[in-house]
Amino acid sequence: MMDDVVSALAYSFAQAHSVPGRADLQPPYNDLARFIVCQQATLPDYLRTPMRAATLGFDLAGPLHTGGPFHAQPPANRRRQVEAWKNSRLGFKRDLMRYYESLAILALYSRQAEGPECIPPPLPAPMPQAEGVISVPARELRCAIAVVGSGPGGAITACLLAEAGRDVLLIEEGPFYPLESCPPFSKQEMLQKYRNGGQTVAMGANKVAYVEGCCVGGGSEINSGLYHRTPPEILELWRRQFKVSALAEADLRPHFEAIEREVSVSLLPGAAPAASLKLHQGASSLGWKSLEAPRWFRYDAGKTTPGGGRQSMTRTFVPRLLQAGGKLLAQTRIQRLRRQAGKWLLQASHAAAGTLSIEAETVFLCCGAVQTPALLRRSGITRNIGDALQMHPTVKIVARFPDAVNAADMGVPVHQVREFAPRLSFGCSISSPPYLALGMLDHPSWASEVPQAWACMANYYAMLAGQGQATVRTLPRFRDPLVRYRLGQQDRRHLAEGLRKLADILFAAGALALYPGLAGAPRLLRRDDLRLLPEMLPNGLARLMTVHLFSSCPMGEEPHKCATDSFGRVHGFDNLFVNDASLLCTAPGVNPQGSIMALARRNVRHFIGQ
Repeated sequence: MMDDVVSALAYSFAQAHSVPGRADLQPPYNDLARFIVCQQATLPDYLRTPMRAATLGFDLAGPLHTGGPFHAQPPANRRRQVEAWKNSRLGFKRDLMRYYESLAILALYSRQAEGPECIPPPLPAPMPQAEGVISVPARELRCAIAVVGSGPGGAITACLLAEAGRDVLLIEEGPFYPLESCPPFSKQEMLQKYRNGGQTVAMGANKVAYVEGCCVGGGSEINSGLYHRTPPEILELWRRQFKVSALAEADLRPHFEAIEREVSVSLLPGAAPAASLKLHQGASSLGWKSLEAPRWFRYDAGKTTPGGGRQSMTRTFVPRLLQAGGKLLAQTRIQRLRRQAGKWLLQASHAAAGTLSIEAETVFLCCGAVQTPALLRRSGITRNIGDALQMHPTVKIVARFPDAVNAADMGVPVHQVREFAPRLSFGCSISSPPYLALGMLDHPSWASEVPQAWACMANYYAMLAGQGQATVRTLPRFRDPLVRYRLGQQDRRHLAEGLRKLADILFAAGALALYPGLAGAPRLLRRDDLRLLPEMLPNGLARLMTVHLFSSCPMGEEPHKCATDSFGRVHGFDNLFVNDASLLCTAPGVNPQGSIMALARRNVRHFIGQ
């Protein structure tokens, strides 16, 4: 019966988007149902049973609305029940409908670019065999240094240690895919490279969707590649409040400069995309500071188009690790670690070989701001671990302009408005038709604009460096950690302010209509309509998300706040280090990967005495 309900929901949501003349938006919608089933199988494990129970409860609630189970009703009756739940005052009903509608619409609008078939759960990637890549591990492995996690923190850590002559094993939970294995920001990428299929969420009155990479290269394989150095005032805050040593701007400058050379941080060789320029023009007309954010991209000589190759970890530091004699073990999850006879014993599970044990003299944990504290807590190490996770919550607006601003190959625009930084900043997000359609879910009366006018539309965001904190906790008998986040009243006011300022920028840029990502918000047609936006984001009604997570194991010498010392060594433990986004003491207010990479390099150089 579960499949019948999912299919009925997929059809209910998709039929509202059927447009004459667009064969890719027409039924049948069996492929949408298959995609949803694929995604349900990858949900965090503690959510799977509640999601199934809620879905079956929705189906059995049909008699209250229509006289019979939802899946057995005609389309008109189904629509009435769906609308009743979407507009319910009960948060779990709204969230259930949001979940199914988001997946159905993402799959529907992905048809034209990707085809209608749902990819099955990812299999081991067909990477060419390379020296140092361990395909079939022995049941017992030994190394001098184990680095767990291969994102920017882990790949840089392992590479520099191997190049210093150390015996290094880089361990990654996800598979080893080439960067080009799927289109960027596609539903295939979600299934291949995202943890839990991209369905991770910080729970709370205002849920915040977030994403984590789960593949060799981690987040560097799925992000936009935008780069910033840590603002000097943020470094000073960390030095003062967390007592972090060797963290002045002058201390980090050589590490930033080295990283910028090694991953080819640069500006666009030619003109920015039109959607990016709209943001810049609107901010400039208001007298607000706007800039082009550099990216870690390599461009062909003489090329003036905004394309180029993202210099992810599988393009840069992972090949260097292997060339230096380091080893890579993918598809291996570290369950826990413990001290034994002066060394660290890592209990692991490999996708093909099963249970493993890995013995190491030193361990660097670089699993990311959620998975690193989760692993430490599973291992009984809890002091200041997972108590202070922070993020940059964002709220979005879809803007429609009178002229074309979008293109199939636009990618992620590069301009950001920094007038109110680090508290608030504004930018342009991925604006492919699937993501535009998701941005319009709170405006169903105008959803038909996406297939007709997507070239004149783009997604924009307001990002907050707020005061809210989250916790990371492991749950007995469950694999996935629970993240809980509290967005306080002040942050809700600041996000609402950010929404209004973003709308002001877009109207100044000539937008014809704006569609805020806020349930119940009206379509905005002129500046005077900004008064219709709330002074504070109402609980549970904003579509909040983030791609920036950090601060779950803050570094420093302040004993009541810090999980590690100034260079990442876990307080109270020998030869156990953290070297990823977890170390950042607070929200930096900028894309954090520049900070992560520079700190990783700094900490490794300190470890090897250079």
